[in-house]
This record gives sequence, C-alpha cells and structure tokens, in this order.
Amino acid sequence: MRAAEVKRLKADGYEPVLKGARWLLLKRPENQTERQAAKLRELLQYNLQSIRSHLMKEDFQQFWEYSSPTWAGKFLDQWCMRAMRSKIEPMKKIARMLRDKRELVLNWFIAEGRLSSGIVEGFNNHLKLITRKSYGFRTQKAYETALYHNLAALPEPTFTHEFC
Repeated sequence: MRAAEVKRLKADGYEPVLKGARWLLLKRPENQTERQAAKLRELLQYNLQSIRSHLMKEDFQQFWEYSSPTWAGKFLDQWCMRAMRSKIEPMKKIARMLRDKRELVLNWFIAEGRLSSGIVEGFNNHLKLITRKSYGFRTQKAYETALYHNLAALPEPTFTHEFC
C-alpha cells in the first residue's frame, strides 16, 4: 500500500514524503532511533493511508495488554469496526480475517498467554524439510514411512544391506 501511495503522490506531482519510510512504518516505536522518531513525527502530519494504517497497527498493540477475554473481545470488535470504516482495503482484509478467527484469537487470553505456536511451527518446518528431501521417492508409501520415522522418532527398520 505504501509503495502504491508513493507512486500516486509522485504521479500527482507531490513531494515524495513516504520515500524511504518503509521500515520506519513497520518498526515498533520503542526500537526507533532518534532520527527515525523525528521522521515519523514529520510523517504523522500527513493524512495518508499509509500513516493511518501505521496508527491503526500501533493502536492494535493494546489488544495484547488485556487479561480478560471479554474486554479483549470488545476491543477487537471495536478495532475491526474502525478498520472496516477506514476505507483502507488492506486493513479491511485484516479486520475480516480477525472477525473470522475471533474465537481462536481470544483463546490466547483464556490460556492466559501461556500457549505458544513455536512447537507447531517447528513441527511444520521439519515436515517441509522431509518433504523436500523425499522428492526422489517413487511411491507415496515410502514418503509416509519417511514421515513416520522422522517425526515420531521411530526406530529405523533393519536392512540386509547398509548404505553409506
């Protein structure tokens, strides 16, 4: 969205205020340098979609500070309503996705933030690695056997011949 807005501003003959601001808009305020913070303060004066999206993104960070799933749900509903009214299509897309996954997102609060998807991500990466290694297998059965042995740490069967 930012790149399209830069092109639009350039075509309309405006000053390229967003040029070089990609990482600035993505970076969290507490991680910005003094120079970046000054540039961000300057950008906040403009009423551009990229700037409004940045402000909405930062506003959403409050969602993770709630401890009650009820209050977090109310905040989520209000944030989604603001995003849908913002006339910014990428934000509308995120709001629709959050509305569809509302119960799953609020499960994080029910579990009191103790659950992490790190194990699932590691499992998926391991699965992708095995899939990449098994392109030469001739049958689906051989691929399934490789998955069972690698993911479940099953013992390998004994063979009459040992390959080096």
